[in-house]
Amino acid sequence: QLQLVESGGGLVQPGGSLRLSCIASGNTLDYYNVGWFRQAPGKEREGVMCRSYFDGRTNSADSVKGRFTISRDKTNNTVYLQMNSLTPEDTAVYYCAADRPPRPNICSLEPGRYRYWGQGTQVTVSS
Repeated sequence: QLQLVESGGGLVQPGGSLRLSCIASGNTLDYYNVGWFRQAPGKEREGVMCRSYFDGRTNSADSVKGRFTISRDKTNNTVYLQMNSLTPEDTAVYYCAADRPPRPNICSLEPGRYRYWGQGTQVTVSS
């Protein structure tokens, strides 16, 4: 059973940066698409970025393009979300999620496409 644990959230000023980590255990991420999602109070959970396992291709929401990047550390079975130029609109609980598709495909930003979820980490952007 794959288990995911996020860390790295916190309070940051507008324009600052944070790096979130998603550490996987119970299985290797070699055959899993991994996505980062966020949910702000009163809003639906939305996809932020994802990474396809078979070729490393990424997909991102328009709101974070050019500011966020996703990467994987194979040795440590960890996926990172580097967030730069943060704004108050980025404030949310951030979740990582993973799913093993039946065949190689481009990762999705739809939460319903992911089976395994972490517990989330709070990111607050405020001065």
